[in-house]
Amino acid sequence: MDHQEKPLPHVLIFPLPIQSPVNSMLKLAELLCLAGLHVTFLNTKHNHKRLLRYTNVQSRLAQYGGRFHIETVEDGLPEDSHTVEQFAEILDSLQSVAEPLLRELLKGGGSSGTSDGKSKPPITCIIAEGLYYYAVDVAEEMGIPIILFETISPCCVWVYLCVAKLIEAGELPFKGYDLDAPVTSIPGMEGLLRCRDLPEFCRRDSPAKRNAELAMAGARNIPRVAGLILNTFEVLEGHFLHHIKSQARDVYTIGPLQLHLKTRLAAHKIEVPDLSNSLWAEDTSCLTWLDSQPMKSVIYISFGSLTNLTNDEFMEFWQGIINSGQRFLWVIRPGSIKGKELGHDEFLKELSKGTNEMGLILSWVRQEEVIKHPAIGGFLTHSGWNSTLESIIGGVPMICWPHYVDQLVTSRFVSEMWKIGLDMKDTCDRSIIEKMVRDVMERKYEFDESGEKLSKLAKESVVEGGSSHIDLERLVQDIKRLSIEGFSNGKSLQLN
Repeated sequence: MDHQEKPLPHVLIFPLPIQSPVNSMLKLAELLCLAGLHVTFLNTKHNHKRLLRYTNVQSRLAQYGGRFHIETVEDGLPEDSHTVEQFAEILDSLQSVAEPLLRELLKGGGSSGTSDGKSKPPITCIIAEGLYYYAVDVAEEMGIPIILFETISPCCVWVYLCVAKLIEAGELPFKGYDLDAPVTSIPGMEGLLRCRDLPEFCRRDSPAKRNAELAMAGARNIPRVAGLILNTFEVLEGHFLHHIKSQARDVYTIGPLQLHLKTRLAAHKIEVPDLSNSLWAEDTSCLTWLDSQPMKSVIYISFGSLTNLTNDEFMEFWQGIINSGQRFLWVIRPGSIKGKELGHDEFLKELSKGTNEMGLILSWVRQEEVIKHPAIGGFLTHSGWNSTLESIIGGVPMICWPHYVDQLVTSRFVSEMWKIGLDMKDTCDRSIIEKMVRDVMERKYEFDESGEKLSKLAKESVVEGGSSHIDLERLVQDIKRLSIEGFSNGKSLQLN
């Protein structure tokens, strides 16, 4: 009787082509490599060039002894056409080239082998972003197990899963323009959400209809796949996580990934001083500047990798921050202020002249390092999920100014559920900005106790015996099992 060798687990990871998902999925890739799995990371050529330019990702990942591989794919757009306004266009364009490439990779073609010249094992499992709805169809067609990774906030994932229920209950589409009307048909969130807290595509006359189609397609696939990965920890989502679990075969809460990776590397006695996955050049001079500031005296301001401000919005923030009289560190990304795309460095220099040494303005920073610095006392943020988790880890209170996707839901949880910040959505007024900055920095709200509690729970979740540590172990074992047994992707979970 011939002995058939068990296939080596080899995971294909396919992130969305934007900063936050690339960062999260690279951290997951490293965690899986640490667990002894082979990983192929499918990145767009546009983003991979930026990673190679601004980070040590190539040398850092070489430490995994040939278990980590990178494949690249064109996104179908010109180099200068990658703006937030084109997000849906980028995804649609990417599908036209990624879908046939996925089939080729799953067949074993098109791979370049490992750095030591050995052939790579065949791909036995896929981990893809939820918006890649077509990846589920390809996986089913090729007989490869697939797990979805929703890199947005789990509270928004649950809202996505409840959109059909909201439509059935008559809460969508909105009947009028009252954005403060309560949303009552989402289990686990009763009495919490208002219409203004739902994703932007739910609003009347929203131009983001394609975003709605993508989100709904991703949500519909969750019952079809082998499992769902969430970048969170169990106790943070306790109010509704069991509802998500009722919609999926398996749910793995393995976050916060940024903290989890550092903890696992330390456990393996691997010292990596730079874990950056940035798509922009990071200016580390701010860390020296922060060293000279009093404890909890600086508000950190960053609206992330996607949010763009109009000139009027920028001026409201500028006046509000200056009028608050608080020290600040402000990240103004190139191209993030409409009409200021050219001469960015000169623009920042001119702004800096007006700070009276109150603050520091830079193009991009190493955010994880900044937020945990003892001089940081607050964070004015767009409520992106990675940024929110970094604030939770650091115990830093937030002022939330959300715009896209999960940010509107997340900011409501920050202010009303977790009690670790203020929600400033749907307004941009200098007097409100000034007041909120003062209130947070002068500790007029009791955020520190809630923040310290959540920070402690986040850290406990990723050490041995913690919920996220256990779920990552379970994920690794399930990938190994799926690599041997396979999975019938087409048999959808029967929902209640």
